[in-house]
Amino acid sequence: MLPDILPAEVFAFLLVFARIGAIITLIPALGERTIPTNIRLVLALVLALVVAQLVRSVLPELPGSPLRMFLLVSGEIVIGLFIGAAARFIMTGLHVAGSVIAFQAGLSVAQAFNPTEGIQSAVMANFFNTTGVMLIFATDLHLLLIGAMHDSYTLFPAGGVPPAADFAELVTNMMTQSFSLGIHMAAPFMVYGTLFYMGVGILGRLMPQVQVFFVAMPLQIILAFLILMFILSSSFLWFIGRFEDNMSAFIL
Repeated sequence: MLPDILPAEVFAFLLVFARIGAIITLIPALGERTIPTNIRLVLALVLALVVAQLVRSVLPELPGSPLRMFLLVSGEIVIGLFIGAAARFIMTGLHVAGSVIAFQAGLSVAQAFNPTEGIQSAVMANFFNTTGVMLIFATDLHLLLIGAMHDSYTLFPAGGVPPAADFAELVTNMMTQSFSLGIHMAAPFMVYGTLFYMGVGILGRLMPQVQVFFVAMPLQIILAFLILMFILSSSFLWFIGRFEDNMSAFIL
């Protein structure tokens, strides 16, 4: 019996690994670029082994042709990339908020490599992304991500055709919500920046002899950090709530 059962079980595991591995490559917290590749690979293998035992009854049987097998694996990879990208879009809101705050605080020229986004960005954006990842682990929301991996087999059954129209609509909505989240988190600084530049402009017109740049630049940074001190906790509470709400769409 073993030669008959083993190929089907191996195929079921590899089918689950295709989806879980694709999710791990993009998902925040568990799939960050700062985590070594071999660690992420081991994590994907362990999660695939566990999830495969839970969803074995809903997985398709071993196909009889290589083309059918290729289509099944490709569909699982597409679904996994979609789920991972949907979670990653939420983190983009933190990058938007950090970039806007850095501009309004006069710190936009302070650039550094952002390991979360994989691009060069403002130091404030790096701080927001890193803090967001830390809070995901601190609030156990990474368990919500793992739950989404399991429940995705109910939302998107293995072997079915990925719903491209639904995927496009959901991704568009999440991108919109992510940008909205970043702007809302940075809204106090946008108001502050507008008022500050107006005040500096009026001061420059009233007292042309004053070196406005040398007076305004340190004051702009100090006031920005004071505002950040008061709103940081509430801003990240808002982010955590939005992250939980968006990822709950994949939980039954």
